[in-house]
Amino acid sequence: MIIIGIGTNLAASGCASPLETGLAALDALAAPHLHPVACSPWYESAPVPESDQPWFENAVVFIDTEREPEFLLDWLQTVEARFGRERRERNAARTLDLDIIDYDGLVLDTPRLTLPHPRMHERRFVLAPLCDLAPGWRHPRLGLTATALLARLPPGQPVRRAEMP
Repeated sequence: MIIIGIGTNLAASGCASPLETGLAALDALAAPHLHPVACSPWYESAPVPESDQPWFENAVVFIDTEREPEFLLDWLQTVEARFGRERRERNAARTLDLDIIDYDGLVLDTPRLTLPHPRMHERRFVLAPLCDLAPGWRHPRLGLTATALLARLPPGQPVRRAEMP
């Protein structure tokens, strides 16, 4: 199972809202070499770390591909760029953020890519939607399920189900 996290808190050009941006990005992920299989419900979440920027729209999507993780990373960054993603400063507001959360249980540490995502187990906005799709998914390094990881989080990091248009 390959899990991608989707986040957006700015509307991309041609989109009326961050949620519309996220939905359009989900469609843009599909390619001859990449097939979305399932998408979680969408969640609204406060920025992490806390800031005065707009709340995010977040979801996780399961995809199927036989391409290597680095190819997938390149593709995700291409999709981000098509939606106007600019990498100016860490944790800035953005039109689109696509992260590889897990690549079929692979543990990888390279200068470009760490798998599983190194902070996913600390983020309610990843774990809440992941629990909707696969509560029994196990973190490849920690061995804990998505449900157990979510239960371990300290209070804070507000998330709520997004209202769909």
